[in-house]
Amino acid sequence: MLRRLVAARNPTLVSSVSGAAAASKAGKIVEANTRNGFKRYHAGCNHCHGPDGMGSTIGPSLVDRLPEIEAFRAIVREGRSNGLSVMRGFASDPNVAPYIDDIYAYLKARADGAIGRGRPTGKAQ
Repeated sequence: MLRRLVAARNPTLVSSVSGAAAASKAGKIVEANTRNGFKRYHAGCNHCHGPDGMGSTIGPSLVDRLPEIEAFRAIVREGRSNGLSVMRGFASDPNVAPYIDDIYAYLKARADGAIGRGRPTGKAQ
């Protein structure tokens, strides 16, 4: 019922969610650093930048506009101020600072389309 209601109002949303669910079920296998980046991103970054790096009313999409790795490191460590928009730095945060490259690996895989929305799958055993 809910799916039909959403489909009637926004068919694009339903098809993208369905595609993401299918991709999730297909289980793209990714490296450990990308899986860890997913975990770290969703523990701290998603509050402002939205689920799966898609952006929100608070922070921009990191999937659509991912900076190069050096710029990303600097922004995450030192923060950024752009008019009224401010992001604090995370250089002293033990839950973020050591994992910046892992977070970047996750966002890069999302930006490149290598993985879809949702939790990436680990390596085959």
